[in-house]
Amino acid sequence: MPIPTEPIGSIPRPPELVAGMQQFATGRLSRDQFARLQDAAIQDTIRRFEATESPVITDGEQAKPSFATYPIHGLTNLAPDGITIPFADGHTRQLPRLTAGPFRYQTYADAYLGSARAHAHVPLKQAVIAASALSLLYPEDGIAGYPREAFLQDLVREAETDIRRCLAKGAHVVQLDFTEGRLAVKFDPTKVLLQMFVDLNNRVLERFTTEERRRIGVHTCPGGDRDSTHSADVDYAELLPTLFELKATNFYIQCASEPDRARTLRLMKEHVKPGQRVFVGVIDPIDPRVETPEEVRDRVLEAAQYIPLDRLGTTDDCGFAPFSDDTSTDRETAFAKIRARIVGTALAARALRA
Repeated sequence: MPIPTEPIGSIPRPPELVAGMQQFATGRLSRDQFARLQDAAIQDTIRRFEATESPVITDGEQAKPSFATYPIHGLTNLAPDGITIPFADGHTRQLPRLTAGPFRYQTYADAYLGSARAHAHVPLKQAVIAASALSLLYPEDGIAGYPREAFLQDLVREAETDIRRCLAKGAHVVQLDFTEGRLAVKFDPTKVLLQMFVDLNNRVLERFTTEERRRIGVHTCPGGDRDSTHSADVDYAELLPTLFELKATNFYIQCASEPDRARTLRLMKEHVKPGQRVFVGVIDPIDPRVETPEEVRDRVLEAAQYIPLDRLGTTDDCGFAPFSDDTSTDRETAFAKIRARIVGTALAARALRA
C-alpha cells in the first residue's frame, strides 16, 4: 500500500513572472499581459509537478501575491501599518490593518483552482489561509461601529466560503495554512493567543460535516521565507497538544528541519487524535542542498516507528516560496526536492512491506 504524499503549496515563481509583478504594480504591464505571464507560469509549474510523478499537486501559488494575503489583495479598507512579523535573519513581513467593516474577501482560492484544473491531469490540492491569520488584521484599539465580534463573524463566514468553494470545485484536499501557530506562542507564552486561534479556526471547521472534513487539513511550520523562519525557537511541545484540537483530518507538520526529529515524532504520537492523519515533513525547503531519496526513505522509516502506517503521510516542511517575491530558492531545486520526496516515500513503502 503506498504512503500518501502531498506538497504544501508554493513553488518559486519564474524570474519573468517576478519581474512582471513589479512591472504590473508600477503600471508598465497591462492586466492582460500580466495574466498571460501568470498562466504560462501555472502551466509550466503543473507540467514540472507532473513530471516528478507526484500523485497530488498544486498550481505552485503562481498567481497568489502571498499565501496569507491573497483574499484581501486589492481591498480598499486596509492600511499598510499592521502587525510586523520578524524573522530570524532580521528581515520582516508586515500585515495590513483593517480600517473599516464589513470584512469581505476580494478573492477566493477557488479562482486559482479553476485556472489550474484546465491544465492538470492529476488531483489538485488547494491551500487557503486560516481564519486565525486574518484575525490579526483587526486593530487592537478596535474600529468604530464595527466591533471585534462582528468582524470575527464576518471572517468565519468568509473563511468557510473559501473552503467550500474549493471543495465544490473538486479540490482533492483543502489545506488551511496555520503557520502562525508557533508564532502565537512566541507572541504570547501563556498560550492564550494560541488557544484563541485554535478556537477561531474550529468555529470555521465545525461548519463542515465529518465527511467533508476528511478533505480538509492544516499545515503548521515556523515560517519559511527567504531561507529564514519566524518561530523555529518555539518548542513543539508548546504547540502540538493544542494543534491536534483542530477539527481537521489531515495535519501537515514540519519535521525534517527539526534538530530532534525523534522527540517531535514522539510528541505527534502522544497527541494525535483518532481519525487524524499526520503528513510528516521529510524535505527542508530552506536548505539549498537537495535531499537524496535514501535520506527521505530513512526519515519516513523513522516516522513509521511512531505513527501507524495507515495514518502516516509525507510532505515538505513548508512551501518553497510562500511570498511571491521570495527568490531564495530556484524552481529547479524545488522540483528536485519534490522528486526526492516522491521517490524516497516509495522506497520507504517498499521497505515497510518487505
